[in-house]
Amino acid sequence: MESKDFTIAQLIQLPKIKDPRGNLTVIESGVNLPFEVKRNYWIYDVPSGMWRDGHAFLEQQELIVALSGSFDVVVNDGYEEKTYHLARPQIGLYVPKMTWRHINNFSTNSVALVLSSTYYNQDDYIEDFEVYKALIKNG
Repeated sequence: MESKDFTIAQLIQLPKIKDPRGNLTVIESGVNLPFEVKRNYWIYDVPSGMWRDGHAFLEQQELIVALSGSFDVVVNDGYEEKTYHLARPQIGLYVPKMTWRHINNFSTNSVALVLSSTYYNQDDYIEDFEVYKALIKNG
């Protein structure tokens, strides 16, 4: 895997294998993903105008991919906020641990695939932005 700074959210170009029968994209741990996948989930059927609430993780890293349709992922490192518009299945957004994120602006029939570095653990969630900012400030 290329040497990259995986401490900030960043877009990852995934391989797109073109074929007249349909394209294929591959995600491989340690090749184009900086963590081993422990859990997968997807978000879909989000009603118009709704969003997925914000939170951060103490340990979990994620790769978020728009399998269908489009949506925005808003990330915040405690100092700066940035919005990424995901609309192509060969582009993923890497979200490192201790990065606040929320997802909004879902198009009709959009599907967000999330690959996670950890198994589900409610204790890993930070769901209060003020608590998150205090943790960032105190290192």
